[in-house]
Amino acid sequence: MNVLVIGSGGREHALCWKITQSKDLNKLYCAPGNGGISDVAECHDINATDVSGLIDFSRNMKIDLVVVGPENPLAAGIVDAFQVKGVPIFGPVARGAAIEASKIFSKELMKESSVPTAPFQVFDDYGKALGHLEARQVPFVIKADGLCAGKGAYVIKDMAEARSVLKELMVSKIYGDAGRKVVIEDFLPGIEASYLAFADGETILPMPASQDHKPLLDDDLGPNTGGMGAYTPIPFINDDLDREIRDTIMLRTIAAMRQRGIPYKGVLYGGLMFSGGKPYVIEFNARFGDPETQPIIFKMKGDLLPVLVACVEGKLNNIKELEWKDGVSVCVVLASGGYPENPDKGKAIRGLHRLAGRDDVMVFHAGTKKVNNQYITSGGRVLGVTAIGPTYENAIKKAYDAVAMIEFEGMFYRKDIGKKALMMR
Repeated sequence: MNVLVIGSGGREHALCWKITQSKDLNKLYCAPGNGGISDVAECHDINATDVSGLIDFSRNMKIDLVVVGPENPLAAGIVDAFQVKGVPIFGPVARGAAIEASKIFSKELMKESSVPTAPFQVFDDYGKALGHLEARQVPFVIKADGLCAGKGAYVIKDMAEARSVLKELMVSKIYGDAGRKVVIEDFLPGIEASYLAFADGETILPMPASQDHKPLLDDDLGPNTGGMGAYTPIPFINDDLDREIRDTIMLRTIAAMRQRGIPYKGVLYGGLMFSGGKPYVIEFNARFGDPETQPIIFKMKGDLLPVLVACVEGKLNNIKELEWKDGVSVCVVLASGGYPENPDKGKAIRGLHRLAGRDDVMVFHAGTKKVNNQYITSGGRVLGVTAIGPTYENAIKKAYDAVAMIEFEGMFYRKDIGKKALMMR
């Protein structure tokens, strides 16, 4: 098979790395890719949202399967466009991707289908939303309806902050039309988790639950980012709790989409909060998570490509279960100085050769370019240093020992990835 992966981050590097191991692969392409991806795939400088350019490329290269990484092309209808042209593509159609692209669509779907989530109200009028805020008690949550690159949700702890956030979203429009409508919902205290599952419209195959670390600084302080690290599995999610998540959240959501005439194919990603021992959906995403994909895929045994094809063809029930390596997988993100607001670029990355060839450590590239055989930084999140070990302590130590072998000017990372797992046991 000739396969095209669309995207340029650590998630896409992990997918490309895994796909290259498939016995069914003939040639792997990536658009636009990054420095690390260029080592395992033929990269072409086509933007992930250039749908017509990607379709032309796929036809010229006789692509048998397209795998979409980022959310923006999914929301814009890239899957619909490829389907019209008869090119097999992994991911939900635009109406399915609305589960991430519109918080309102997602919340109303959950309410109608009894998927557990926080009580909420929707506003498209600034004055009415402000009046509602004044009558509430903190804490609560304000969310922009549309896509904001992971930055459109705010946990409100005082009323001055609430007024400021609402004005920024609905009046100043810091995220454009994404903040034209807002969701205001109850705050749920608890433990967050990411739960990803392959879906073919009817059947799902879950991946191990993982935990992302979104804030920039240790102990979950500082501004939110795209994610500073992740680990899998989560200690307290046993078989009974996993079954509850599958039945009351994932399968129920897939069924609700199907009832609306939307067979959901691709990855369904539930951002969960365990509050009072019960799982609630904070948000849904319509694609692989980043950085969760890195430790999850590094832990996966077997061939990923047949799973992706089965999702597209609606034949996931032919794959009885996925196999996973024993132990724990941990990913520590190395970021550029100035991230997330104004990341430095163009810094030489040193030390990667020290980790080459190991089967227990893999460095997934995100914001990198390769110039004259030298990797340089080209974005905010630069590398995802991922390790696997028999215990949480061992995997965490391996990951940070590997981090210590890498350097670039301004390199920054959290020192507490996986610490929460140690506290949960």
